[in-house]
Amino acid sequence: MKLVLALAALWLAPAPAQAAACWLEQGVVVVPASVAGVAGDYILDTGSPATQLHETRAQMAGLPSAFAGDVRVDGLRLTDRPVVVVDLDARTYAFPTPIAGVIGADVLSAYVVDVAFAPCRVDIWPVGRAPRFHADARLAMRLTGGRPIVTAAVADGPRTALGGFVIATGLDSATQLDEALASVPGAAPLDVAPYGPRRAGLRALSFAGELFEALSAGLQPPVGGAIGAIGAPVLSRWSLRFDFPRRRLLLRRP
Repeated sequence: MKLVLALAALWLAPAPAQAAACWLEQGVVVVPASVAGVAGDYILDTGSPATQLHETRAQMAGLPSAFAGDVRVDGLRLTDRPVVVVDLDARTYAFPTPIAGVIGADVLSAYVVDVAFAPCRVDIWPVGRAPRFHADARLAMRLTGGRPIVTAAVADGPRTALGGFVIATGLDSATQLDEALASVPGAAPLDVAPYGPRRAGLRALSFAGELFEALSAGLQPPVGGAIGAIGAPVLSRWSLRFDFPRRRLLLRRP
């Protein structure tokens, strides 16, 4: 039996007071970066398995639909990285400034990545160079399909589900659930899809020893190895360390 989510109003995060090493925009982490020489503001999304360039920017630069190019972010320069060109209009239409693309987990997965939300800061460390991180919680993390996944549980009252959740700094809702696991009566599937115009309400999420209630939620197509995703509105309770080489997620309360 599916979990049943209650339809809710659109949730948007407030714009940042000022730019920093990174910033929160529309509820997601944004960083300055460059992909194949296209500099701009990029969503840093650990939940995206591929680095993406907005179709409009790629066309302006004369780039094909898929290519290999240099990626620069946080002082890191990677050469000949695969890049996919996609239409990001549905994802970024509400942003006050243009978004050039998405920095995905494919770029980050060889490193230790620290993400803090208040104030926003992203640090990308080579193996063995990261400073000590005093964690309040440590979770085993696996990479499936290029996405970091940890275990969490959700409930809508009498129904509960335990399983893998993609940890996505670029997801603007607190949670997304597999459309085979949950439903939203009264909403068209695209309305409550990731980055869709509407939100549903989820009763509870148990994650990293914390209980979250009355969350913004939605539905997503099946993702291998996961029953859903956890986004920045939940993750921002902590400072995070994605220790990709050691396959663990560390969380520290600010």
